Amino acid sequence: MIASPDARRPLLSRVLQPLALLALMWAVRLLDVILPGSFNAWLGIESWRLGGLDGLVFAPLLHASWTHLMSNSVPFAVLGVLVCFDGVRRFWGVTAIAAVIGGAGTWVANSPGTITVGASGLVFGYFGYLLVRAFVAPSLGHGILYAVIAIGVGVVYGAAMLTGIFAAAAGVSWQAHLFGAVGGGAAALALRPRRVVGSR
Repeated sequence: MIASPDARRPLLSRVLQPLALLALMWAVRLLDVILPGSFNAWLGIESWRLGGLDGLVFAPLLHASWTHLMSNSVPFAVLGVLVCFDGVRRFWGVTAIAAVIGGAGTWVANSPGTITVGASGLVFGYFGYLLVRAFVAPSLGHGILYAVIAIGVGVVYGAAMLTGIFAAAAGVSWQAHLFGAVGGGAAALALRPRRVVGSR
């Protein structure tokens, strides 16, 4: 069996992927403060407006305030790095699927004209991916390892995730949280590796 180029990629290179994306979010927030106008109004997910679908790509990079960005930064970094341990291409695949499904669900489920921004949809997407991947692991050993990680993630972030969906504060998009998690679970199914059945 020949290892894929992604599997041979140094661990540091993998870890840097979500951290680079997080750094981009901080840079975008700084530019939004410095430049006139509002990126959020231009590039957020505006529900029920076709032009608002641009937000499927851009909304995860945008935040309503520094506090909003800071509250997302630590869970994004932790869960993003855990996803990236599965490989750089998988990380970006999970990110893309969670962003599209999470954003599309938010676009449909929110009231018309509502603008949604923030990386929390990706945070919930990574959470959903890490929980579901234990059930689609390529081998029993991987399944046990993924289950242990899923339990750890559930213990640390589970209460916050449930609150973010079922008891979100006013002005917080439970829709982005819910559909982001659905997108992450879908990514685990769509990107599941082939099961190892033995070799000679």
